[in-house]
Amino acid sequence: MKLKYVLPLFVFIPVVLIQLTVIPFVAIQEVVPNLILIAVVYFSISNGQIFGTITGASYGLLFDLISGNLVGSHMLSKTVAGFVAGYFSGETRREKYLYTYSFTLVVLLSALADAMIFSFFSVIDFNTNFLMALFNHALLPSIYTSIVSILVVVIPYKRAFD
Repeated sequence: MKLKYVLPLFVFIPVVLIQLTVIPFVAIQEVVPNLILIAVVYFSISNGQIFGTITGASYGLLFDLISGNLVGSHMLSKTVAGFVAGYFSGETRREKYLYTYSFTLVVLLSALADAMIFSFFSVIDFNTNFLMALFNHALLPSIYTSIVSILVVVIPYKRAFD
């Protein structure tokens, strides 16, 4: 079996442990970054749209089962996010989006798609304003996730020049 197909599973285990244990401590007004989404976007850009879509679906299903959320909500949202991020994959575009600050823009777009779909299925409250709910549950977490994704760009770049 190729390492390409097993590597996402080995990456998922520490990422989900950090997401469930450490990340709640860095919450700002109950807004947390989504490290699982950053991993999905990375694999989508580096391996292609179909691979990213399948990785998003499997990450979402495993995260739903581990975290105890509504089964299928993260699966659907991460699948769409992997599909959206896969648009930025290609032989000539891979290096352009993977190791530059454009990666944070791809993460922002994917996180917006992910958060809007997830909040539609799981956080709907009919007593709140729809635009305010989109702002609190989609836009703010997406911005926070894209800011954290800068670390994915900066750390490999800094190591290359050490």
